[in-house]
Amino acid sequence: MKAIVTGTSRGLGAAIAITLLERGIPVLGLARQHNPALTRFGAACAQAALDLSNPDALTHWLASGDMAGFLADDDAVLLINNAGTVQPVGPLGTQGGAAVAQAVSLNVAAPLMLADALLTASPAATDRRILHVSSGAARNAYAGWNVYCATKAALDHHARAVREDALPGLRICSLAPGVIDTDMQVQVRNSDEARFPARERFEALKRDGALVPPAVCAARLVDYLLSGAFGNSAVADLREVAPA
Repeated sequence: MKAIVTGTSRGLGAAIAITLLERGIPVLGLARQHNPALTRFGAACAQAALDLSNPDALTHWLASGDMAGFLADDDAVLLINNAGTVQPVGPLGTQGGAAVAQAVSLNVAAPLMLADALLTASPAATDRRILHVSSGAARNAYAGWNVYCATKAALDHHARAVREDALPGLRICSLAPGVIDTDMQVQVRNSDEARFPARERFEALKRDGALVPPAVCAARLVDYLLSGAFGNSAVADLREVAPA
């Protein structure tokens, strides 16, 4: 078994990569920057510096054959689409076209491109699992988060539609992991309340100790990903599922 994880430079992505590596599963991490914390795993962890918000750069990397080379005839492969951005925050008319395009590229285009490429890059695999890291914002609307809500909802519906394809040996789930104590939460708490009226709710979660440490979330997420229950539902919430 081998895994490809996006957004491994920090936060939940780094924690997921470490969890998989500690369980003996080789990882290819895709992120803007290499993560020095992953080098202790030696050859078990490969890293590619890649701007996933740039579709041309991702297209070029996919054409390089590096993905197929890493998966190398393995019969079980995992793809965890974790990389994402909450920006731009604010109502329509305040976001800017470039920021919207960058968010859609990172949050939607990259996961869909990688999911498609996974199948062609792993012809020998009989067990393929794709996990989109979604959000409660995909299922609940927030003022100021129309781009973030829409992009995460796109991942949910992508998983639903792929599941309808009923491809042999493929399981997929768009999974909301809960509220995690990451840099993204720092950005949320630092948002202008005029642009994101729900800021106080997220400040209260931090004050009340309700944010889950990335390592704790990653362990539960990997447990579910590797379980027999994974993929039974195309859209799920980690707080409501348990490994079978």
